[in-house]
Amino acid sequence: MSQEAEGGSPGTGRPKRAKWTVGKASMVLRIMRWKRRGSAQSSGRRGHIPAPSLHGSRPVGTRHLRPRPVPSKAPSARLASPKPKPREPRREAASRTTQPNPEPEARRSKGKTPPLPAAAAMESVETLVAHIQALSGSPEDLAQLHGLLKQADSEALRAHSAALLPLLSQLHPGAHSLGYLFLLDAFLSAPANLKAHAGGDLLATVADFLISCSAEQIRLSPDKFVNVCKVLKSEVMQLNAPIRGIAPLRAAVRKIQASSEHLTSLHAEYLTLCLLAKQYKAGLSVLEDDIFEVDQPKDLFLYCYYGGMIYIGLKKFRKALELLHNAVTAPMSSLNAITIEAYKKYVLVSLIQNGQVPSFPKYASSTAQRNLKNHAQIYVDLSTCYGNGSYSELETFIQSNTEKFQTDNNLGLVKQVLSSMYKRNIQRLTQTYLTLSLEDIASSVQLNTPKEAEMHVLRMIEDGEIHATINQKDGMVSFHEDPEQYKSSEMVEHIDSSIQRLMALSKKLTSIDENISCDHAFLMKSGRERGRGFDYDDFDSVPHKYF
Repeated sequence: MSQEAEGGSPGTGRPKRAKWTVGKASMVLRIMRWKRRGSAQSSGRRGHIPAPSLHGSRPVGTRHLRPRPVPSKAPSARLASPKPKPREPRREAASRTTQPNPEPEARRSKGKTPPLPAAAAMESVETLVAHIQALSGSPEDLAQLHGLLKQADSEALRAHSAALLPLLSQLHPGAHSLGYLFLLDAFLSAPANLKAHAGGDLLATVADFLISCSAEQIRLSPDKFVNVCKVLKSEVMQLNAPIRGIAPLRAAVRKIQASSEHLTSLHAEYLTLCLLAKQYKAGLSVLEDDIFEVDQPKDLFLYCYYGGMIYIGLKKFRKALELLHNAVTAPMSSLNAITIEAYKKYVLVSLIQNGQVPSFPKYASSTAQRNLKNHAQIYVDLSTCYGNGSYSELETFIQSNTEKFQTDNNLGLVKQVLSSMYKRNIQRLTQTYLTLSLEDIASSVQLNTPKEAEMHVLRMIEDGEIHATINQKDGMVSFHEDPEQYKSSEMVEHIDSSIQRLMALSKKLTSIDENISCDHAFLMKSGRERGRGFDYDDFDSVPHKYF
């Protein structure tokens, strides 16, 4: 058959039908390659797709056609890349999706310690006790132990606080003070434990710890130590036995103090127990210290108020007046209840000691000067009535306001003000007369009998308030000047000790003033209040004319 008969074209040497078959085969090959590529991508398989054989569809008289492989854009990269991992079967993927995802639970429990079983918690507490016994020696060990105790002081430890009391018997309050403090505080923090062990051995355990503990160790955690002391105070007050807490708290005050000049929050707690137990002399152990360091303003106000009440109980009105004066004139931005109550007693003690109430000094806060008298008007009226010098008028005023004074718990002190009216009137007589009979004294100060006048004069002579002699034969009283010549050795020693104390106090105040003058906050505040810039006079004393 010729090429023309077969539909070929002259000069080509290739039948026309074969040319059409090649075009069709190329299109079929592309379609199959595209399908294979899609199925390979869906199954996660990549690489060269082998072309299918076309022998079955090749027509007669055509050559065997080999498909041209499609070159990759980066064949070297394709050959160097590792063989991809085939996808997991659907069944395994489904089983994997049914497993719970722990990430949300981890996010919800982030920052919280999971609760331990009771046995595990007790085992951890016993391990902690072993650490306390082993790490209570050197300062380095104590620092490490402190870190462990802070980590263990969590909800888990407090949840099993009822079981901590027996474990304290394995520790010594003096040798293992820091660990003993953490366990004791955790036990006392649960009200159920306090109710179950009220009084008895628990108070003895706490008191023994406060007396025997190491000051160096408990100062590493002062807040917990103060909490334990306050629990002891509240427990002895509930038992109506405040005297049981005086000795332990006195030891606690000394151990938490950095120095005797440091005022802590335990001072007020200790003085409260001394007042309630009426052991006024016991409070002198902390009241005789000079205070220069104060942590909180409230501690200072309470210290001065309770200290003034203790000196009032001891009839040392001059000392009481000093402390109450400090409470009234201390810096304050707003008026507080402690200052108001202190001012009421300050007025009464001033009348007893000096016969008058002094005006506010310049260094007193403007808040106190403006508002204190408004909150204690009845006491201001009492001082005005006292200044009139009439005993009967003062007695009438007190009787008409007895209920108010009783509400303020100052009625006993008000009665002492009334009694001091006799002394004040007798002192006025010493400024006028050199000799006076007991009858005249009784009538002048409104006493009933000369015998009462004699008793008042004798008491004032014993207290050193007047210098006089009484002639029993004729009932005459002779008033004298102060017989002290300030020449005795005792008086010289007293004067010398007072001078030394004042010099030390002056040096201390100078140091404090220098520290305050260099304080950044003080300089900023004083600069704002001054309201002007600095000039040469603030830095140099040389006159400007020399520049």
